[in-house]
Amino acid sequence: MTQSTVRSIKFAKKSAQLLREFSQLFLRLVLDDPRLEGMFVSKVELSSDGGSCYVYFYTPEGEEAFEQKLPVLILYKPSLRKALSQKIVSRYTPELVFRFDQKFEKISKLEALLNKIKTEEEPS
Repeated sequence: MTQSTVRSIKFAKKSAQLLREFSQLFLRLVLDDPRLEGMFVSKVELSSDGGSCYVYFYTPEGEEAFEQKLPVLILYKPSLRKALSQKIVSRYTPELVFRFDQKFEKISKLEALLNKIKTEEEPS
């Protein structure tokens, strides 16, 4: 294996671990703070240098509801980052950046449209 292949495998493994650990931490947080109910983590992306971790959230109420809940998330950012640092094996803990997942919303709308077309084509 080449060095770049090994590096990309380690990078993918770290991203998957961040998603798993952050999702567990966020689930516990939602159970403790009802203001964050209805939100879930849809994906986690690590920046190329590993310094930032982009956490994408989705809520069925839309982006406006996410924007209203974002200040609550920001309040928990230091404790979430500290908890992540204790869970992942890494020299540095990345900075957390919270974003709304617009792709998930588009996928949901597309699936609803496909289901609508599917039901229209089925004979009654």
